[in-house]
Amino acid sequence: MSPPARLREGGLMAAVDLGSNSFHLAVARFDHGEVKLIQGLSEKVQLGAGFDESGRLTDEAQARALACLSRFARHLEGVDTSFLRIVGTNALRVAKNAPAFLKRAEKILQRPIEVIAGREEARLIYLGVSHTLAGSGRRLVVDIGGGSTEFIIGDNFEPLATESLHMGCVSFTSRFFPEGVITARHFERAITAARQELASIETQYRDLGWDAVVGSSGTIKAVCQVMQQLGLASDTGRITAQGLQELRRQILKLGHVSDIVLPGLKEDRKPILPAGLAIVCAVFDALGIQEMEYSDGALREGVLYDMLGRLRHEDVRDRSVQAMMARYHVDAAQATRVAQTASGLLVQVEGQLALNEDDRDLLLRAARLHEVGLAVSHSGFHKHGAYLLRYSDMAGFSRPVQERLSLLVGSHRRKLKPEQYNAIVEAGGLTLLHLCALLRLSVLLHHSRSRDALPPITLQVDGLDYVLSFPAGWLQGQPLMAEDLSLESAVFAALGLSLCWR
Repeated sequence: MSPPARLREGGLMAAVDLGSNSFHLAVARFDHGEVKLIQGLSEKVQLGAGFDESGRLTDEAQARALACLSRFARHLEGVDTSFLRIVGTNALRVAKNAPAFLKRAEKILQRPIEVIAGREEARLIYLGVSHTLAGSGRRLVVDIGGGSTEFIIGDNFEPLATESLHMGCVSFTSRFFPEGVITARHFERAITAARQELASIETQYRDLGWDAVVGSSGTIKAVCQVMQQLGLASDTGRITAQGLQELRRQILKLGHVSDIVLPGLKEDRKPILPAGLAIVCAVFDALGIQEMEYSDGALREGVLYDMLGRLRHEDVRDRSVQAMMARYHVDAAQATRVAQTASGLLVQVEGQLALNEDDRDLLLRAARLHEVGLAVSHSGFHKHGAYLLRYSDMAGFSRPVQERLSLLVGSHRRKLKPEQYNAIVEAGGLTLLHLCALLRLSVLLHHSRSRDALPPITLQVDGLDYVLSFPAGWLQGQPLMAEDLSLESAVFAALGLSLCWR
């Protein structure tokens, strides 16, 4: 395994945000420990408006998206792929044919795409806003996207509450303004739908409170710019509740989105402005907001700063693992023993198996969490652990990575059914299968839970053949382990692998 890449002074890093309305590209330079943006691109792809009746992305929508990514790829040629992260949001979370689209997109960008959960999106948005906005104190951050809206309350750089609600300017346009017709009834229906979504967080967020309100991304930017141009904003250029009502009255005087002519409003923003404005109005009403300032920081900036944290070994994923271990009372000593053995075995075979740093991190995190399901039940605890890891909100993890983590933990003991094998190969190919084998061996070697250190153990892998070597005579004194190895060899055989020892 090659050492992790190091971002040098002046080096480039980039983030790509595949949003439901727009795709964004941000290229930055690492400058004295800080992220300095040097290029930003944005295209209205409207992936969230490209669904057919069965919930699949249409060929036309996919073509728009792939053409945009081909243009982005030309701007990424000078960026080492180790310092590039690509994230997908709501449209890719819900599209039934997202996996097929992602394969085509990854071929263009030459880098895996992380489809992130709503709360992870919220965390990254807050990170982007907090790093690009001066001042301190408790903030409420609102980010209205094409398919979802994120709400975060945080102190300085630390989010305290994160939520993602199913409402966005593109999805609400399709639901309430499908033909572009603007009526008071359409507008009220959109506000009511948004208030229904907000009801789930209204009390919690009001109780937690905030000192300032910040909005980010295109909808709030557009509303803020229009209000400033019309003289409806505050003296400091902020969106106000009173100004919103006046803008709402002006929009309702129009009969169709094609009639919208407002200073500071881009042409491609017109069709989705009524829906976006309705969501902003609902947010102000539900949370009792009087003023909101706008921040240029958003998801792509948050991805850049999160990546910088990983490169500095300040990885939020490790904090998530520690939190899961604490929450479910994992035996930390046993988890450490298994993780250390897994690391030792992996180092010996990384070359033969072509494993990389991401594979190492996944294996060691699975080792630390392999007993998380014991908090639910001793019977079938690997299944409970897999469920917890698949469906918990784990900051820093994309959905595909969380799925692979779940599969490893769910497959670390007992026989593997054909459907488990198929799921492992589908999610991570032979690489994930080998990581599963390494985790199973590491757990097996500590089956006794002894505090005594293991003797030096050698592992060799030749293709699909695993060979363990123990010190002469040691295994003869471990009859239970010898029996475990015999049973495990049958499991390996069912996986298409062979296991022997000497």
